[in-house]
Amino acid sequence: MSKYNFRIRQKNSIMSLCEYKKKNFYNEDSDAILEAKLYKHLGNGLPVINNLNDLIKELRLIFECDSVNVELVSFLMKSYKSNPVDWKKYAKFDRYRYTRNLVDKGNDRYNLMILCWGEGHGSAIHDHANAHCFMKMLQGSLEEIRFAWPQQEGEELKETKRTRLNLNDVCYINDSLGLHRVENASNVDTAISLHLYCPPFNKCSIFNKNTGQKSTVTTTFYSIYGKRNKENKETDQPEDN
Repeated sequence: MSKYNFRIRQKNSIMSLCEYKKKNFYNEDSDAILEAKLYKHLGNGLPVINNLNDLIKELRLIFECDSVNVELVSFLMKSYKSNPVDWKKYAKFDRYRYTRNLVDKGNDRYNLMILCWGEGHGSAIHDHANAHCFMKMLQGSLEEIRFAWPQQEGEELKETKRTRLNLNDVCYINDSLGLHRVENASNVDTAISLHLYCPPFNKCSIFNKNTGQKSTVTTTFYSIYGKRNKENKETDQPEDN
């Protein structure tokens, strides 16, 4: 195949992805059902993800469109099988709290990051600033606890769902699905997760479980592309994931 023909095929593939995004909706289908749906709508085969670099390349390709294909991004995240060789340089831990470590900015259309959770570390209950949030387990396990939005001031947040995420599991949330908190419930094992946020954001809201009171925090990176972010101060690190 000539380079010209390859570019034409690649362009057509991007167009079909954009068209499919208009039909997109999210549900917790099995991997087989999800794959069948994508084959049906895309009709030109699905990407093969062998390593983290493959995942980043495919994400950059599909995010050339203005809309988000939640099912396809979920499929790509599921297709990548965790390999420490790929991500260990990004895995930076802090003794006192979980860390957010930037892996890729995705041409400013998304942020892909690795979160490192020490024993017992957890996030505050938070929203996602009208962004899409995809989360995949790379090591260990985490518990995701979801809450309904408070209906009135002073109302205690109502827990709606609790899910344990193990190696290579993927979950998705946006603000229409509620709020959540993520925690490493283990007192002996650390955990590492891969997160994608689209569009990127640097502020979000956190909530008091007992009163529903909301406050705004600034999100920061503990490290950027594997190097410690010197501008980030531990005291400014927000409890958000």
